[in-house]
Amino acid sequence: MERRRSLACPTAVMASLATCMLAGIASLAQSASAGDEVASLDDLIASFGWDLATAEIKSQKLGKGLYVLFGIGGNIGVSIGPSGTLIVDDQFPELMPKIEAAIRKLGGRSVDFAINTHWHFDHAEGNLALGPAGTWIVSQANSRDRMASGSLINLTMTKYRQQAYPPDALPVISFDDHMSFHFNGERIDLIHPGPAHTTGDTAVLFRGHNAVHMGDVFNNTGYPFIDADSGGEIDGMIAFCESVLAELKPGAIVIPGHGAVTDYAALQRYIGMLKTVRDRVSRMIERGMSLAEVEAARPTADWDATFGDVANSLGFVDRVYTSLKKK
Repeated sequence: MERRRSLACPTAVMASLATCMLAGIASLAQSASAGDEVASLDDLIASFGWDLATAEIKSQKLGKGLYVLFGIGGNIGVSIGPSGTLIVDDQFPELMPKIEAAIRKLGGRSVDFAINTHWHFDHAEGNLALGPAGTWIVSQANSRDRMASGSLINLTMTKYRQQAYPPDALPVISFDDHMSFHFNGERIDLIHPGPAHTTGDTAVLFRGHNAVHMGDVFNNTGYPFIDADSGGEIDGMIAFCESVLAELKPGAIVIPGHGAVTDYAALQRYIGMLKTVRDRVSRMIERGMSLAEVEAARPTADWDATFGDVANSLGFVDRVYTSLKKK
């Protein structure tokens, strides 16, 4: 599949799916509404301004043996040590040679384990390269089911039907609520408090570093996307984040699904935003307001300076409204 496209918006080192999505998907929406067409992966990649051929992989050290890689798609957590190499999320198969080169530069070798924080393409498509190469892939059970069957992702301004992955790209290990690795001298806990961004999210806690990879339950560059049509929900987002926060110590390192690595206090503020927006939208629903009326009321206005302008908030408000209406 040919995926090389010219840039529609800058491909920053820590580019956010949510931020580029809004600029790019708007161009798709000019010719078709969300109900009319299903975008191809080529269309999405082009609209996001992603160029897989020229993308660079950058690294940041978080502690002894713990790193994060930034490229295109979700941030990749990396644990390197005497046990081998474990990564969290894997972006795209076209990027795997560059990702593996970056890992070797950090002192690692081939990827022994790859944990998918969830099933969305920008975090799990790299399975198509890693699985056939012998990497043990791990995910929450619901995410494995979605990867095996394929699923439609409603991005509000367009839709994308993610392919069903072949057997050799599927997780070979899955779990329901919790599992642990004892790897590279620390315990690495995988927890699933419940539906949040999707029905199959995983938070990966590196206990020896007081660090966590949150996947897309926490986006640090824009408002989050809630896959409400596939079981994600705003109440679950809040509960998931609060559960993770309770597992961390103050000063913890927080790796978001997209954006710069941040800390415990930032996660606390994010939870506050989620709760306030949820409460505002819920009250508007109780008053019988339509989605268009809720959007016009700007329930996210207090955070637009931090997470994006009014246009950036629309998809978030839509998904909050949709998830609450399903209650």
